Amino acid sequence: MIDQLLIVGLFACLVASLIFTDWPAVWVFTCSMLAAYFVGLVDTADVLSKASNSGLITLVLLLLVSVGLEKLSWLSRLSGQLVTESYTFSLLRLGAVTAFFSAFVNNTAVVATLAHSVRSNKHHPASRLLIPLSYAAILGGTMTLIGTSTNLIVSSFLEDVTGTGLDFFDFFAIGATATGLGLVALVFSARLLPATEDDAIDITEYLIEAEVDPDSALVGKSITENKLRDLEDLFLVELVRGEHLISPVAPQEFIEAGDKLIFSGDINQVSTLDEIDGLRLFAIEEGLLRENMIEVIVMPNATIEGKTIKDSGFRSLFDAAVVGMRRGGKRLSGKLGNITIQAGDNMMLAVGADFNERKNLGKNFVVVDESVGGVKTTPLQNYLITAVLLVVIVLATTGIVPLIKGMAFLLVTMLMMKVVRGSELRRRFPFEIWLIIASALTLSQALTNTGVVGVLANFLHEHLAVLGPWAALAGIYFGTLLLTEMMTNNAAAALAFPIAFGLAESYGLSHMPFIMAVAYGASASFLTPYGYTTNLMVQNLGGYGLNDYFRAGLPLSVVYSLVVLVLIPRLFPF
Repeated sequence: MIDQLLIVGLFACLVASLIFTDWPAVWVFTCSMLAAYFVGLVDTADVLSKASNSGLITLVLLLLVSVGLEKLSWLSRLSGQLVTESYTFSLLRLGAVTAFFSAFVNNTAVVATLAHSVRSNKHHPASRLLIPLSYAAILGGTMTLIGTSTNLIVSSFLEDVTGTGLDFFDFFAIGATATGLGLVALVFSARLLPATEDDAIDITEYLIEAEVDPDSALVGKSITENKLRDLEDLFLVELVRGEHLISPVAPQEFIEAGDKLIFSGDINQVSTLDEIDGLRLFAIEEGLLRENMIEVIVMPNATIEGKTIKDSGFRSLFDAAVVGMRRGGKRLSGKLGNITIQAGDNMMLAVGADFNERKNLGKNFVVVDESVGGVKTTPLQNYLITAVLLVVIVLATTGIVPLIKGMAFLLVTMLMMKVVRGSELRRRFPFEIWLIIASALTLSQALTNTGVVGVLANFLHEHLAVLGPWAALAGIYFGTLLLTEMMTNNAAAALAFPIAFGLAESYGLSHMPFIMAVAYGASASFLTPYGYTTNLMVQNLGGYGLNDYFRAGLPLSVVYSLVVLVLIPRLFPF
């Protein structure tokens, strides 16, 4: 009895911490697991076996393989052709391509790749396309075992309990149906999203800072005389002199030594500033040149969030300097070093030789564009890696070769062909996800060891028995969906699985429909930006509020839920 009270109290603290605090999920799960271990609810053998669960190792291998798959050029080649003059056709085309690639590649990388083209399209406001882009990526991930980490997490839990995980295409029939009907629903609900006015700030424009050297030829001459109004695709918006901000800058304003000139415009035209005598870019001042630039988006809960570029120690943290910065729909003001960093901010970074070696990059950034100095895959690499991936999928689907072995072979192939480097894999190793899932598996074992799962399942069975197993299935699905909207999809799947499996056993029914309800419920993040990383990625880029997600996502959530709840009992009978 004492053990049951301990684990229930531990889980109550776990859930409350995930919902009501901003503590990182990895720390919450790890501390909870350690507490269960130290009070004797699980033993050392349990902890070690969960950490080496084959389903979990498969998930880790998949995420490492995704590092190489992200570099294949198929998606980037299509990206500029997806948005046309027809808004409806653009939504369907963008949604279909996004969903297809998200079924096989990390959906965060898919959204990061396509967001650049969406924001720079000339036909429709980016704010009418970015949330649909995120939702299409979520839908596409539900179609295969490797489409989203939640599917692999559920498979890891199932393999831990039964010895057999889920097959590659177990999710396809329901996921494809939900994706198809969901995209149709998006055609209508996306029209409720706000549209950027014609005179609004161009969200593709960067804020670029340059300093006037004391011996510059610009000193003592006016803006007009220095022809700073005649720059191609760059506009002088502000001038910072000491502690004073001059905005707007009058054509007759004279330049003084030490002035900070703040330009807005196309980052690709920044070389124009290099050609002006005595004008020094912010990145050069920080000790890095523009020979290798990448564009990144600041992730939610990044360690630099809420700090200024100067106070964050940006240069020493990442071996990179900020060349330009932008924030969707909002005009940034002042010197780059004094701007407070927010989640969703776009930065163009000049990176040093050690940039890729830094292990903190994945926690802070999603790479949007590595077109300058980035690694390019050759046609041979594209075709060969794609062919190996298809072979691995076929062999895993037919049961000839386990998915874990196929993914390991694909990763080795990528290393041999130099599509990925060892340093990249070390930097991108999903240590936090591995720790969260290993901790969740251990806590699930603690629930089983103390008998809490049986007690809870029997309680739910008694109160839901009159309504039948379909009501129990719906309860598991909507409970997981609610958890997803309040915390994260991975945490929701980890918490809901033990209850779903125990409930199936208490009914004496097949566990498959209940397990699938957890998987699809954990991916049903359409009402808030909090449950899925892709939703948070597009939030600032599109200037969205919480109500925008609800308006666009509610019809999609209803359609998705109906498809899932109707098809699961048919394809996975009780």
